[in-house]
Amino acid sequence: MKAYLILEDGTVFTGTSIGSEREIISEIVFNTSMTGYLEVLTDPSYAGQAVVMTYPLIGNYGICHEDMESAKPWPDGYIVRELSRIPSNFRSEDTIQNFLKEHDIPGICGIDTRALTKILREKGTMNGMITTKDYTDLGEPISRMKAYSVKGVVLKTTTKEAYTLPGTGKKVALMDYGAKRNIARSLNERGCQVTVYPADTPAEVVLKEHPDGIMLSNGPGDPKENTAIIEEIKKLYASDVPIFAICLGHQLMALANGMDTYKLKYGHRGGNHPVKDLETGRVYISSQNHGYVVDMDTVNPQVAVPAFINVNDGTNEGLKYVGKNIFTVQYHPEACPGPLDSGYLFDRFLKMMEVND
Repeated sequence: MKAYLILEDGTVFTGTSIGSEREIISEIVFNTSMTGYLEVLTDPSYAGQAVVMTYPLIGNYGICHEDMESAKPWPDGYIVRELSRIPSNFRSEDTIQNFLKEHDIPGICGIDTRALTKILREKGTMNGMITTKDYTDLGEPISRMKAYSVKGVVLKTTTKEAYTLPGTGKKVALMDYGAKRNIARSLNERGCQVTVYPADTPAEVVLKEHPDGIMLSNGPGDPKENTAIIEEIKKLYASDVPIFAICLGHQLMALANGMDTYKLKYGHRGGNHPVKDLETGRVYISSQNHGYVVDMDTVNPQVAVPAFINVNDGTNEGLKYVGKNIFTVQYHPEACPGPLDSGYLFDRFLKMMEVND
């Protein structure tokens, strides 16, 4: 069936419908990863967005449910150049076409994703529509696109109740703002007992369990929207329990300490972003998925100092808090399928908890 991707600037791409045939309006973002399409689809940080995969062939190794980063896929829509018809992989359990249909996610294939990505880079991230309806007048759908915004996605993606991954080592409280499974898994593999809490859990509930450390997870949406969560993070900050934060958690901790965030023109999404450790001068290749960053001009040096920067555009990629056992990063050290360059940050977190004994 013929399908259309319409952007809010009036650009129209014509392709073939994949997955669900329902119409959706969403924020259109692109991801440059060459592998890991299932991890992208099941990353809660994509809630409220439709994802363009820049790699031209998607689905060639099928679907392996063990690799999912959450129980279900989260993007509103999926946009690819070519969809593999026959996956070739001994681990494959399904095709990406069936996976999209099963979870009612509409998509489009057969369009020029290179041209689409250039538009998003030059004009910035914008809203769009995936539809099988042939609109003769674009005025009405474009007005609906312009009215769309990503709202309430943290509480939509978080766990509904706390649960624990048993371990014999340090007790870690993981605040789930839309967490990827591999964050808890990375800590659990290092022996930690990990208790995952819903995003709106009061700080007092977490602290009364006397965790050795607190982890603030990744998640979707505009960090400034989460005003109640930021107030609870202020209490966690004051507790002197060691804290490690990733992506949205990094932004929320900054907002809790009087800093500001802003939206990037087209975000950082992919598995190939270089970040520089300002203490050692070493550069790591990182996995990233975010549209917002901390404004470095608002970082008070008496509160925090920049720890990492993005080599490509100089934006902030991490903070170390002065006089606190707290450090935060904008990128993903738990990355699956990779790169695994920055997995050592979990070991740094463990050492922080040991020093705090």
